[in-house]
Amino acid sequence: MINSKIFIIAEAGINHNGDLSIAKQLIDMAVDAGCDAVKFQKRDPDVCVPQKMKNVMRETPWGEITYLEYKKRIEFGREEYDEIDRYCKKLGILWSASAWDLNSLEFLDKYDLPFHKVASALGTYQVFLEKVASRKILTYASVGMCNYDQIDNIVSVFNRYNCPLILLHTVSTYPAKESDLNLLMIKSLKDRYGLPVGYSGHEASVSPSIIASVIGAVVVERHITLDRAMWGTDHSASLELAGLKQLVNSIRKINVVSGDGVKREIPEEKSIASKMRYWEV
Repeated sequence: MINSKIFIIAEAGINHNGDLSIAKQLIDMAVDAGCDAVKFQKRDPDVCVPQKMKNVMRETPWGEITYLEYKKRIEFGREEYDEIDRYCKKLGILWSASAWDLNSLEFLDKYDLPFHKVASALGTYQVFLEKVASRKILTYASVGMCNYDQIDNIVSVFNRYNCPLILLHTVSTYPAKESDLNLLMIKSLKDRYGLPVGYSGHEASVSPSIIASVIGAVVVERHITLDRAMWGTDHSASLELAGLKQLVNSIRKINVVSGDGVKREIPEEKSIASKMRYWEV
């Protein structure tokens, strides 16, 4: 049975490159395409950047700086998120951000978020899972890089806290090869856990996310960008406006063309049959 309404999340992530004006353009893009929500990512770089990486030098649009400084340059704080909150409310689109550490989770408590998101990389961080589940807010958990034992644990944690959970099938490569997508995992996860399952896609194309929706995904999350050639790590696995519009329009058509599976003769068919079936009186 096709889902009555597939929830579409435009994953802005860190594709704003630390520029609030770009973030607003990404929000505009999500609204223009007809997405249900736009999502960002929140980190405390002092926590999230591994010690061995902090002083590694990197070429950036701000010159050659340490990896830690680069991460801080692209991170939004209270002022920027207050503006994101205000702007999304003005445009009538839901927003959220996936926390990557406990400090960021507490930071996001300041906002009335409609959902939390556990990234695949955090699927084995037990303390973090417990803290998210304790909020009892609808949570999407991507399960890329996770085996069944680890997914079993995620589900167990959220069940224990009675926190609503939707699993997201994900392949954590950027961009992901279509031959690796294994979209039938959407059905496998649903059968194993009895939970609604969605899809978070990192492929460069549009059609796999549409196929995921037909298979049974209740939510589709896709990275978005103003330009796939922009500097940054996630742009090549993201959709530009034209691709995002194609995706949303196609997903919205699924219910229209799927119907209910009940065989019936529509009036137009009856009229045409009377003209073509020359052997019937």
